Amino acid sequence: MRRIEPGKASVLKLRTKLLSSLVLVIAGLTCATLLILRHNAEGQLQRQVENEARNAILTFQVMMQERQIALSHKADLLATVASMRNGDVTTIDDASEDPWQSPGHDLLGLTDQDGRILAIHTRAGGVPIPAAEAMLHRLRRAGERNGWWYSGTQLYQVAIQPFYGDPPANKVLSGMVIAGRGIDAQELRDLGEISSAQVALLYGSDIVASTIPALKQPELANQLRDQATPEQLQIDGERYWGSLKILTPGVKPPVSLIVLKSDRAAMASLARLNHLLLGLGLVAVFAGGTLVFAICDRFTRPLGSLLGGVDALEKGDFDYRLSPRGSDEVAQLTRAFGRMRSTLNTNEAQRQTLEEHLRQSQKMEAIGRLAGGVAHDFNNLLTVIKGHAALMLEQLQPDEALYAGGRQIDQAADRAASLTRQLLAFCRMQVLQPKVLDLNALISDMAKMLTRLIRADVLFGFRPDETLGRVKADPGQLEQVILNFTVNAVDAMPNGGTLTIETHNVTVDKDVAKNRPLVPVGSYVMLAVTDTGCGMNAQTKARIFEPFFTTKELGKGTGLGLATVYGVIKQSGGWIWVESEPGKGTRFEVYLPRVIGAEKPLATPTKAPLAASRGETVLIAEDEDAVRDLASRFLEAAGYTVLSAGSGSEALESARGWGKPIHLLLTDMVMAHMRGPNLAAVLRHLYPRIRTVYMSGYQDYGVRRGDSEEGGLFVQKPFSRDNLLDVIAQALKASPATIQTEVTVPMKARRRARRNRRAVAV
Repeated sequence: MRRIEPGKASVLKLRTKLLSSLVLVIAGLTCATLLILRHNAEGQLQRQVENEARNAILTFQVMMQERQIALSHKADLLATVASMRNGDVTTIDDASEDPWQSPGHDLLGLTDQDGRILAIHTRAGGVPIPAAEAMLHRLRRAGERNGWWYSGTQLYQVAIQPFYGDPPANKVLSGMVIAGRGIDAQELRDLGEISSAQVALLYGSDIVASTIPALKQPELANQLRDQATPEQLQIDGERYWGSLKILTPGVKPPVSLIVLKSDRAAMASLARLNHLLLGLGLVAVFAGGTLVFAICDRFTRPLGSLLGGVDALEKGDFDYRLSPRGSDEVAQLTRAFGRMRSTLNTNEAQRQTLEEHLRQSQKMEAIGRLAGGVAHDFNNLLTVIKGHAALMLEQLQPDEALYAGGRQIDQAADRAASLTRQLLAFCRMQVLQPKVLDLNALISDMAKMLTRLIRADVLFGFRPDETLGRVKADPGQLEQVILNFTVNAVDAMPNGGTLTIETHNVTVDKDVAKNRPLVPVGSYVMLAVTDTGCGMNAQTKARIFEPFFTTKELGKGTGLGLATVYGVIKQSGGWIWVESEPGKGTRFEVYLPRVIGAEKPLATPTKAPLAASRGETVLIAEDEDAVRDLASRFLEAAGYTVLSAGSGSEALESARGWGKPIHLLLTDMVMAHMRGPNLAAVLRHLYPRIRTVYMSGYQDYGVRRGDSEEGGLFVQKPFSRDNLLDVIAQALKASPATIQTEVTVPMKARRRARRNRRAVAV
């Protein structure tokens, strides 16, 4: 007995699998093709029948319309004669003796003014007078002068024309004349020959005339009674596709035309096609099996070599020799395997690089969380410092020695608050107050201030898009972004140059996204700042958004400028793209999502007078004792009744035990155990008309402002006494439904004005 080697057994098994798979695939495709072709042929036949039926029906309707016009003319002439003879019944007798047998003489009738038939004449198949009067009354009730009459054996197309006894006034009805023409089978046979189909005319469920043999008509009538809309009918063992058209919609019983198309010829053609495809399928299976058997050995041998390479790779041998020959798929697979082995050698270094990126990302996130926590505590300290400095300055005169020191403390606190806001912008935790705005208007308002920052040897240009869309962003933060871009561009052009600011509407599709891989597909408003300065190399460009990274000399920059820009744009839902080369300048492109909405006007930074307190009760919830005491001191000095609490739970206890109305809640955004918005929500159940003012130095990490501050005003830490009292007064005057829209804009405008006055190069 001959023994088969293991390698050959594997090759034999592979050949068997290939042959079996090919036979199954070809057989399945052949069967699927037959089914699809049969389905398509049936659908095509049905569409052909529908088209032919539609054409036949249109032809019949046109023919009937022409006859109806002729009948109307005939009835009009007959009515003229009847009017001249004062409704004499001999009019019908004389009209019926037409030696030329002109159309419209198959049925003639005369009635009195009440619709009673005085005389009626038919050439074949008489119409009973009661039945004729009933059909006449149905047409008169429907307001029709044209219609169909059925005598039981003959179907007539009729036209009715009244005649009057006082022409031309035509106010006294004398009677009506009726002219009709019978429908015979010859007309339907002509129509059937035109459409190559069987045609039948129905009155209700009765077959009036048909091209179908008389012996098959009862079978057709029975099936029509069972099917309201026949699509397929069996007549004498033959299948027909049917299409039914009601010629008199709304009239009972209706006159209908049915067109029937036999599928015998189409099915015979389809059967021949099936036999042909089946034969071709069998030939394809045989030829394919032979071809696979012939070429199988050619590519199974290289597969054995490739399998040896895989075994060597599992053992860690990257030097196993592979000899791909030719350009077929197996050779390409062998070459691809060789490239994969080479790639695996470099994967370890790439893995280490990815781990380093992951650690860097985790580090940046940790820095962001740390910065948020530090900013919260630092802003509390700055609030106390600024508040007590303001109180101290009020007690001092400008000529006293301590007054200048107090001013220095207040200014240093402002600079520290600005630095804190930059840190929060980098970690995307600053509290933004976005508005729908026009970027062109914002830049135009800043143009005067920008020209002061730009040296005389730098040519400045602004190219706005006149059809620019709207964006939703914090206007103050956008101003800071433009200032940072401008200052950096001027510093990059020590010998002068050109600075250009542009705005455009941009739609990022898949093609554009290939060149801007970080920008998702969508509609944007683009802000571009271009300079002709010294540019940046790839290493510098890769690090420009890192915090505390700067290329300026020591003491001339904090390294937070572009980090702040990056954080503001990302928190606003936008993207930044940078293009720069050494000696060719730099271009920053900011993509902000385009929004649909009306621009919200920004109030001018005017100082509003403080409203006098009317003794309202304010509940303060703040976990920092010094800040809470300072706020209480500000409010009590202004005449408010103050309830002070160091936590959310303590504030709830104070509210429940107070027993009097509480007009306003002043709460920190972030407190242990209970956040400020949660406290406000609980208090609204106890005091439905209570107002809410939030105070915080940063946005809680991972919490969106729109989800947490709904229905309340916001005061930024560190705050001054005037700022706090102004927000409190405005909150107490505004209704709860208008707090967000009526009050926050002036506050933001004042903060933006102060920030613009303090703008320096970053």
